[in-house]
Amino acid sequence: MAAFPEGKSEERKHKNNPNGSGASQGQWGRAWEVDWFSLASVLFLLTFSPLIVYYFIMSCDQYHCSLTDPITDVLMGNSHLSDIWNKTPSLSWKAANIYIFWVTFQVMLYILVPDFCHKFLPGYVGGVQEGALTPAGTVNKYEINGLQAWIITHALWFANAYYFHWFSPTIIFDNWIPLLWCANILGYTASTFAMIKSYFFPSNPNDCKFTGNLFYDYMMGIEFNPRIGKWFDFKLFFNGRPGIVAWTLINLSYAAKQQELYGQVTNSMILVNVLQGIYVLDFFWNEAWYLKTIDICHDHFGWYLGWGDCVWLPYLYTLQGLYLVYHPVQLSTANAVGILLLGLVGYYIFRMTNHQKDLFRRTDGNCKIWGKKPEYIECSYTSVDGTKYYSKLMISGFWGVARHFNYTGDLMGSLAYCLTCGFGHILPYFYIIYMTILLTHRCIRDEHRCSSKYSKDWKRYTTAVPYRLIPGVF
Repeated sequence: MAAFPEGKSEERKHKNNPNGSGASQGQWGRAWEVDWFSLASVLFLLTFSPLIVYYFIMSCDQYHCSLTDPITDVLMGNSHLSDIWNKTPSLSWKAANIYIFWVTFQVMLYILVPDFCHKFLPGYVGGVQEGALTPAGTVNKYEINGLQAWIITHALWFANAYYFHWFSPTIIFDNWIPLLWCANILGYTASTFAMIKSYFFPSNPNDCKFTGNLFYDYMMGIEFNPRIGKWFDFKLFFNGRPGIVAWTLINLSYAAKQQELYGQVTNSMILVNVLQGIYVLDFFWNEAWYLKTIDICHDHFGWYLGWGDCVWLPYLYTLQGLYLVYHPVQLSTANAVGILLLGLVGYYIFRMTNHQKDLFRRTDGNCKIWGKKPEYIECSYTSVDGTKYYSKLMISGFWGVARHFNYTGDLMGSLAYCLTCGFGHILPYFYIIYMTILLTHRCIRDEHRCSSKYSKDWKRYTTAVPYRLIPGVF
């Protein structure tokens, strides 16, 4: 369940190989072998993740977003599991047609419409871009046009809402659970197809990892960059489209439903739309940079990304807006301003931290961070063929405050989304709980890889920057 682009403090540009092609293959991707704990985790996630999504959405549909009432109802004998299931809206032809049209439209925007935004938007990097080097030594090319797809999609959405009236702006909310079944079908279909493809017609056989464990391979993926044809890349499409393009449309549909039910859109709903909209736009503005992040550079494409991007992301990352349809919250001016500032400061830290890393990387340290030349620790490592390489780990700017300070800004923004909902229920706070667990795990995962790679040099780095996320705490 992909989060968002992460920035690592590692500078990957090597002195004697700018592309890093000599790096050890062991530094890429998931494990070659599966221990019992990893297998148990995979089985748990495969079993319970779909149930978690269903439970959250069902609780809003039938229990006004209470996470405890369904359990209490069943334990007290007031209801049976069959009763809850029978009240759940089933898959409908209307929802299927909506979803098929949606995915088809996004596929067409992805592969048939070359990017034109980079031609008139200063500072935006779009069009054909190169990704990072893969373990097999391949550098894939991508058509970066996510911002363009987002703009076209939302322009049509607003044109419909205010002029054409082809469909109601509440269409997503009104079909939310039937659409859930459609999203599950796509998620499982894409994941299963990717696994079959890796056995019979992989895009690059040398970029596949087989552990021999069916469950682990299905969840974590086998192929590194599964593709159909030259341009349709599974990871880039499913990570960015259709889930993230839909994120802001889902929130707009929630706002329209609130207007329909109560005659107004609350300031809390506006805050959710604005803050999450900024985050989504940031993702697409920096889509080219995203090619160098952990999702593209290290993760293989399996159920974790395929199902996660189709179901987990659009359904659980939008819980705040869904909650506010059932429990409209009108914040005081002071609280609204405070939450807005928290979200904006979090975004600023997230963006500037990543910008500092990117600037340091592009200039090989010949730049200024906070008005002065950045400090760094020079590290070395040896690849499997015995070649020695060098990297620089920056310890200036935000990267001197904490080793993953971009995650700290990310978590501040996540908390702001949740605070818009008040404190009546725990459901809207799932997002900050989940993101804390996810990003903490990513910290540990990334640092374990760097520790293995840099050994003593990594210890020097952690001594210079002792905290991971929160200075003085963790």
